Amino acid sequence: MTQIAIMTAQELALSLRRIASEMVEACAAEGSVALIGVLTRGEPLARRLAGHIEEMEGISPPLGALDIGVHRDDGGHPAERRGSAPTLVDFDLTGRGVFLVDDVFFTGRTARAAIDALMELGRPRKIWLAALIDRGHRELPFRPDFIGKNVPTALAERIRVRVREVDGEDGVWLEKE
Repeated sequence: MTQIAIMTAQELALSLRRIASEMVEACAAEGSVALIGVLTRGEPLARRLAGHIEEMEGISPPLGALDIGVHRDDGGHPAERRGSAPTLVDFDLTGRGVFLVDDVFFTGRTARAAIDALMELGRPRKIWLAALIDRGHRELPFRPDFIGKNVPTALAERIRVRVREVDGEDGVWLEKE
């Protein structure tokens, strides 16, 4: 297996700062917003984005973590599916704008599962999708509103995002057989 570095820790940090700036611009007239990270790596990315938003705007948007395991359509029976950690959204989603954050956007199936999970928690006024990496290959009609970097890939290739909170380091690699 060959690994090619496609985003350094510094580039990852710069991308998150840019995405946060775009989020601030997009929701200037929206009022109440929140950030929810898809577990596992979307949660620390959402936390970092919220930190940047707080630095820029002086507001601290509510943060949540979303386990989508039981909502995925690419596993066995729903009762057999398990997520990585429990969902933690301790605020009302109803009427809020929600930034749904994940590390890699691929087929759109994670986005569909995350939206299903969100709708069980309340009815957001608006949902924006944000991803550090967009690798293409859609199977469902979703696309992220905020993207750190577009990385065209072959189906057999993989994108590995590493974040210090989970993996001990920051960076993104393309893996080829």
